[in-house]
Amino acid sequence: MKKMRPLVLAASVAALTLPATSQAWWFGSSSYTKTKYPIVLTHGMLGFDSILGVDYWYGIPSALKRDGASVYVTQVSQLDTSEARGEELLEQVEDIVAISGKGKVNLIGHSHGGPTIRYVAAVRPDLVASVTSVGSPHKGSAAADFIRQVPAGSAAETLLAGIVNGLGALINFLSGGSTSTQNALGSLESLNSAGAAAFNAKYPQGVPTSACGEGAYSVNGVRYYSWSGTGVATNLLDISDAFLFATSLTFNEPNDGLVGRCSSHLGQVIRDNYNMNHLDEVNQTLGLTSLFETDPVTVYRQQANRLKNAGL
Repeated sequence: MKKMRPLVLAASVAALTLPATSQAWWFGSSSYTKTKYPIVLTHGMLGFDSILGVDYWYGIPSALKRDGASVYVTQVSQLDTSEARGEELLEQVEDIVAISGKGKVNLIGHSHGGPTIRYVAAVRPDLVASVTSVGSPHKGSAAADFIRQVPAGSAAETLLAGIVNGLGALINFLSGGSTSTQNALGSLESLNSAGAAAFNAKYPQGVPTSACGEGAYSVNGVRYYSWSGTGVATNLLDISDAFLFATSLTFNEPNDGLVGRCSSHLGQVIRDNYNMNHLDEVNQTLGLTSLFETDPVTVYRQQANRLKNAGL
């Protein structure tokens, strides 16, 4: 077996068949999120598993495992191409399949994690039961296109890439990652419109053929789902909202601050207009999301239940 990369294993718990979350809290775990195959979470650009006790997927793994799911949190390069990140994830998926003995996994990816999990499903569909994309730029991001206007090979590009690579290295260090190099320009080329189009030509599974439609629900035995938000400033107490408001100005369509509504579509579109911004989609920052929208944790629980009911 290949050397294990950083993983957080959430063991499945014994479940009682109770219909309501409140009853599950009172009597113990229900089986609401008890999928057939383990759930594997994959972060986006500049993401991590946990830093100083704060999880990237804030409160989500514990909520899923409380009602029966087996959950693994993976960590790949903070900055690199979709293919390179996908190869890193594939090694971890192979280990998870061996450890769990379940044969397959349900992949959930946020932001750049979406193309990352798509790569794994495309090259090893035998290991993947489903792909769920959350706020991912499958047809590129207008924010990435805006940054790509910096001339290639220029001093400005070198400076900008150096700063972002340094941030990626810091996040990798603080989260205990094993990645020795960062590739900001690789991320940029994967996330802009041209790079996304090239990736889609090689790995078209689940990608809509129309501008803003749905893609194939099932390809090579893998089910494809997606959901996303179109909120930007959703909580006055969340300091990250100001950054996302600024980046949202690069778009000419509804977006979550970094990804456009139509670009987020993959396979079966569960919903594409939650009042959530890009960080709200993973319950960040520290759960400061809109008070007038479904709790992001609940959306993940609902998706796990959807997978369960589909026999996945």
